[in-house]
Amino acid sequence: MFDTLDDLDPDQRVLVRLDLNSPVEDGVVQDNRRFDRHAETVRDLSEAGHRVALVAHQGRPGGDDFVSLEQHADILAEHAGVDVDFVDSTFGDRAIAAIRDLEAGDVLLLENTRMTDDELPEKEPEAHSKSEFVQTLAPEFDAYVNDAYSASHRAHASLVGFPLVLPAFAGRVMVSEYEANSAIATKEFDGDVTMVVGGTKATDVISVMNAIGDKVDTFCLGGIAGELFLRAAGNPVGEDIEGMDLFDDQWETNHETIEELLDERGDQIELAVDLAYEDENGERAESPVASITEKDRAFLDVGSDTVAEYDPLIRDSEAVFVKGALGLFEDERFATGTVGVLEAIAETDCFSVVGGGDTSRAIEMYGLSEDDFSHVSIAGGAYIRALTGEPLVAVELLKHT
Repeated sequence: MFDTLDDLDPDQRVLVRLDLNSPVEDGVVQDNRRFDRHAETVRDLSEAGHRVALVAHQGRPGGDDFVSLEQHADILAEHAGVDVDFVDSTFGDRAIAAIRDLEAGDVLLLENTRMTDDELPEKEPEAHSKSEFVQTLAPEFDAYVNDAYSASHRAHASLVGFPLVLPAFAGRVMVSEYEANSAIATKEFDGDVTMVVGGTKATDVISVMNAIGDKVDTFCLGGIAGELFLRAAGNPVGEDIEGMDLFDDQWETNHETIEELLDERGDQIELAVDLAYEDENGERAESPVASITEKDRAFLDVGSDTVAEYDPLIRDSEAVFVKGALGLFEDERFATGTVGVLEAIAETDCFSVVGGGDTSRAIEMYGLSEDDFSHVSIAGGAYIRALTGEPLVAVELLKHT
């Protein structure tokens, strides 16, 4: 399928694409699981004696998180256990000089790829391969390694240009993410397959349910998407109230498809039976869905009875996939749904994949162990595309190179 790091010839000059895109608070880059994951690829290449230059992106031009990668180098070095030098140039003279100075085992991080004009436009790979960015850097290397699975749905220069001009290989993260996230389409399971779906984007949920409905026995819904499904089932929820703009536009766009899914796959879909909200004392309170006559407050989580209904479905499954949170888990008052299903998965001997942007952060936040899950994805958009069977452009280039 892929050539991997194990297929590299000795003593190679290697250009490696990582995805180190991270939250930035008051100008400070926040450590996160992406550094730890990519550290394995960086460490393996360094210890094998290759000369390693890394490229990655951070934010988008104009955003508060559009910053230099200088801080990223220090964080990555701590995780990898090897020195990671930094140069504030992507393919200019300083970058080329630093690359040529690399010795066996050295690791260098180049500046934010999105600070170059060639990086961001979505173009065909062939066009990107002819860009000044690619044409200037490529002659300095023997091989290209893509470890940025989470960005591989983007047709950006650093992801799709280099595989056309250099021998291309998959890094450790690329291989593990591809295998786990493709499992729902490629693996055969003898028992029940359950998918927990939530989050804020109904379109993502609908796409997943339409694409893999024939491979999933039960969908357990929550989050904003779950509320919209409740609305389609005739409950007075899933609506915007004063100061809110989360529901009505998505309802207008998606309600016909949601209603069709409930009609065609209703026996596969489990909806929340109670919802949680903040009461007048600032405490968590819960209300049965059946007793709600109008929406006069924001619902921030599924309720305890819903978790109790979802729990045995998960524990009786041979495989469980998670896409999106069931509530506002960043606030511990409203983490019951998300953490409840994660705990059930962790305690069950099943094949499990947790992904969907920030959802995997709940594992670390609430003291769960990644070892209790088959795979915890660091991908967001790429994870959704993998679940829906859409090809990832940068992955396809690795497979066919």
